[in-house]
Amino acid sequence: MNDAEQSGEANFVRRVLIIVAISAGVLLLWEVRDVIVLLFGAVMIATIFRAIADLLEKHLRLPERVAVLVSVLLIVGIIVGVAWSIGSQVGTQSQDLANTLPRAAAIIDDRLAAMGLGHPVAMWMRNLHSGGLIGADLKDFVSSVTIGVASFLIMFFGGIFLAAQPRLYGIGLIKLIPPARRRLVAEAMEESDHALRLWLKGQLWAMLLIFLMTWIGLWLLGVPSSLVLALISGVLEFIPYAGAITSAVPAIMVALVQSPELAMWVVGLYVLVHHVEAYLIQPVIQQFAVEIPAVITLFALLAFGLLFGVLGILLAAPLAVVSYVLVKRLYVIEALDTPTPIPGENKD
Repeated sequence: MNDAEQSGEANFVRRVLIIVAISAGVLLLWEVRDVIVLLFGAVMIATIFRAIADLLEKHLRLPERVAVLVSVLLIVGIIVGVAWSIGSQVGTQSQDLANTLPRAAAIIDDRLAAMGLGHPVAMWMRNLHSGGLIGADLKDFVSSVTIGVASFLIMFFGGIFLAAQPRLYGIGLIKLIPPARRRLVAEAMEESDHALRLWLKGQLWAMLLIFLMTWIGLWLLGVPSSLVLALISGVLEFIPYAGAITSAVPAIMVALVQSPELAMWVVGLYVLVHHVEAYLIQPVIQQFAVEIPAVITLFALLAFGLLFGVLGILLAAPLAVVSYVLVKRLYVIEALDTPTPIPGENKD
């Protein structure tokens, strides 16, 4: 075998090994996809801590570690303070809501039966009792709740560690990149972090305003458990599109127990609130936040939900923000050499 043949055989073997290595890497990433999304959740929480810590460093001249500690204590203190102040009211209303929803389901089932559609709700409830949530699958439900709590704790404490030493983990990640591309990747990471901070700031404002508008509206209409229902609306605002629809369902069911007219008023309230959000709140927020095209957000919700399950749905919007920035920076601008604006640039 001459040198040319040996060289060709060596190149072939090298290519095969590269393909095998890439395939193995993709398979490994797929197997640990749940860990990856948990890591992203920790990064998102760390971003919140770092945003507050940066303000404390800037205005109060606190050391970096102290600022991070204060930011964590501040957030935990706010959560505990809110829970302490309205916890008993939320607990009472939650119990009332749990008692009201079955009655609402029965009313809906009777109305469907009167329309000649059978008893689909009653059948669904029987399935729950015989082998669903209240039966053989109760252990699965408890296990899911336990896993959810554990996942949140992992993300929370992971976020604390990342916020405490962001440069350490950032430099460690950059070292995995070939030297010629490290500067580019570092810039892309900074732009992604900036866009994520702006998105989170805008989203938190939107969640707060949705909660307040819904609470006031339900209270004025005299809907029971208005505080809990408003909290559900505010929290689910974090999930694009699906959150708004899902949050309206229990409120409409509760109102239906009182009267069909009240249920229609509640439908009108939710439509009004989310129109105000879409045409008034969001345009104002986008002045200091970032905006992702609606179709990208929608299909990101579907894609990340299929890939990562419930956690993927919860984190679909921030994942879409980071992915959108990275694709623009690393592919459109760098690979295709096509100028395009980066979400969040020139915004504070």
